[in-house]
Parts: sequence; C-alpha cells; structure tokens
Amino acid sequence: MKYDTAAALDRAAPATDGMAAQDGGTERRIVGMLIRKLMPFLALIYVVAYIDRTVVGFAKLHMNAAVGLSDAAYGLGAGLFFIGYFLCEVPSNLALERFGARVWFARILATWGVITMAMALTRGPMSFYALRFLLGAAEAGLYPGILYFLTKWFPLRQRARIIGLLVLAQPVSGIVTGPLAGWILSTHGVFGMSNWQTLFIVSGLPAVLLALPTLRILPESPAQARWLAPADRAWIERELARDRATFALKSHGNPLAALKDKRVLLLALLFLPFPLAIYGLSLWLPTIIKGFGVTDSMTGLLSAVPYLFAVLGLCIVPRHSDSKRERYWHIVAVTSFGAVMLAASAWAGSVQWQFAFICLAAFSLYSIQPVVWALPGQFLTGASAAVGIATINSIGNLGGYFGPTGVGVIKDRTGSLAAGLYFLAATLLIAVLTTFVVRAVLDRPRAR
Repeated sequence: MKYDTAAALDRAAPATDGMAAQDGGTERRIVGMLIRKLMPFLALIYVVAYIDRTVVGFAKLHMNAAVGLSDAAYGLGAGLFFIGYFLCEVPSNLALERFGARVWFARILATWGVITMAMALTRGPMSFYALRFLLGAAEAGLYPGILYFLTKWFPLRQRARIIGLLVLAQPVSGIVTGPLAGWILSTHGVFGMSNWQTLFIVSGLPAVLLALPTLRILPESPAQARWLAPADRAWIERELARDRATFALKSHGNPLAALKDKRVLLLALLFLPFPLAIYGLSLWLPTIIKGFGVTDSMTGLLSAVPYLFAVLGLCIVPRHSDSKRERYWHIVAVTSFGAVMLAASAWAGSVQWQFAFICLAAFSLYSIQPVVWALPGQFLTGASAAVGIATINSIGNLGGYFGPTGVGVIKDRTGSLAAGLYFLAATLLIAVLTTFVVRAVLDRPRAR
C-alpha cells in the first residue's frame, strides 16, 4: 500500500487525541503563545526583505530613463538578484546552523540594508547588475533560514498554517510598498537626490535598524526561550519527536548529502514556477498598471490591491490544507486556477478585466506556497533540513531570475506584456504536472 500523508497524520492522531483528552487546550495554548512571541518579528523581517527586493519595480518608472536602462536590461538586472541568491543560499544556511539564527539573521539584515541604499548610486547597466547581484547574495539564507528555524518550534501538522503566516509578509510588503513608493516618486526627492534614489534609501534603512533588535529579541531554540515553562518545552520536544517517528525523518550523517536527495531536487523543480510567476508579475506590475494611463501615486495605490487578494488567499488555502490533512490536490487545483487567471489577464480586452484577473492570480500564487513548503518536513530534519530547505529555495528561486528576465526580453521583442503573461501562465502548468511526480516519489520510500 502506498504511503499517504493524510493516512500518516491519521495514524498519529490517536496519540494526539489522547493527549487532548487530558488537556484539550494545551496545544492551542502553546502554539498560540509561539505564534505571538515569534511570528510578528519574523514576519516584520521578511516584510522588509520583500520590500527591498521588489521596490526596484517602482524605481524603474524613473530610474530607467535617468541611467539609460532598456526594458531587457532592467529585466536582466532585476533577475540577477536571484543568481546571487542561488549561489549563496546553501552556504548561508550552513552558517546559520553554525552561528545561530540571531547572529546570522542580524548579519543578513545589516548587509542587505546597506546594499539596498547603495542602489541609489546606480549609474548604468553594469552598476545596476552588480548591485542587484550583491543584494541577492546578501539576503540569501533569510527565508530558508526562517523556515528551518520554525521546524525547531512547531509540529508538522501546524506547519502549513504557520508558514502561511510568514508568507503573509509577501503581500503585506506589496500593500506597504505600493502607496509608499507612489508617494515618494510623486515628490522631487530630498537632499539633492532624485525621487528614485530617495526610494532606495528609505527602503534600505529599516533593515539596518532591525539588526540590533534581532540580536536582542530572537531566541535560538525552545530551550533558550525564557518565556517558555519547562512543561511547555517538554511538550514541543515530544511533538517534534512524534513527527520524526511518524514520518521516519532523518538527518544525513553529512548534511550536504541532502543536495543529492532526489526528493529535494524534485521539490526544487516543483517550487521553481512559483517564484518565476510571482516575480515575473510583481516586478513588472507597476509597469503594467502605469500602462493603464494613471499617475505615479495612483500606480502605487492600485499596485497594493492584488496583494490584498493574496492576503485573503493565505488566510484560506493553507488553513484548509491543514484541516483536510492534504497537500497535493490543493497544489494542483490552486496552481491551475492561477495559470488560468494569468492567461486571462493577457487575453482580457479591457484594463478593468485585466486587473481583476491579476488580482485572482495573486490569490493563487501566494496562497499555495505554504502548502508546498509543508512537504520537505515529511522527510528531512536537523542539519539536513537546513541544507535541504536552502537547496529547494535556492534552485526554486532561480525562477525569480527567469521570470522578470523572460518578461523583459519578450516585451522588448513583441512590444507588449501580454505574451509575457502567457509565458508565466505556462510555467505554472509545469508545476501542476510536477506535483503528480513529487507525490509518487515521496510516497514510494514508505510503501508497505
């Protein structure tokens, strides 16, 4: 009989239900406390990270003409962020395992904040390329590092919902970035800088300022959290041990062996279309909306609307996946819907319908990511999880290079963004097909 995630969770349920019979509120109390103590600060860090990597889409509206960037050059530079990210992701997560989350997250914050502010020094294509590459290298390790950090605190059955709370930072950053960028671009800049240069300075400064609070606030593990009672720490360790037993989780003797695990590589292939579509859309979204014939400030305000739909999706889809104890069909259904909406946005004959379809595509693209990220926890733990998660994220985020770059090249050759949107939709269909392969491979090692 093939292994099934839902069945495994059901087999684990009697022990969990027995514990709940003794104290039905224990899990809700402890998980609720962990959410309140950890998630707001982690989400804040990720909001700042996402602002700094995507604010370039708004700066483009004025920077391109000022420094002589073509659409293809912008797309290439926007995507080069993910090449630096790819090359440094696994080394960064290994360093996190060695130095600890507090120190390493603080280092990441400080360096990427300085480089974001340095983007104001862009003078042409080469400096733009170099700074975007360095920004990706500096930020590498933050998101997979947070995901690995969360595996030390939350049981697997809660993880899609918890990761969903973290991924909420992505659309929240879009909601913040749009109006802020639109307002700054409608000014003449400050201290002799142009408006797009001011935008980079304002965006990068919060990351630098958050480095010290990260060192002071963030605990390394439940054992070092002074706000946890001994019984609460014991409950967390007991639940994590139950996950390791239920899913036969293992940590390779050499953590780098996770790089050769075909399940890790397959999940990277599954994840890749999502950053490709998300960044291909988000880094060109201000340009799409500006094409509606609106002002800079209105472009900023309208750019926030699709992210409101993304927040709605993140409040619904991961929670539904957890409650049904099912991952694969959620990925297939929601991803297919996103592909159809992106294609419809390219096909739509009016700006109103195009914008509506983009909003629905955002609902799908963001909401399904936490469900995908719940899958690695079914077969990796310990240092292998750090390397495996970093590998999945680094390879998958190469999509962040191919998305903006592909759309830029297509726009230069066709003069329209519609073909670029069809390109993004097609890549999501690859994710749908890959989901069936991933399911077969993840099931096979546990065949009975």
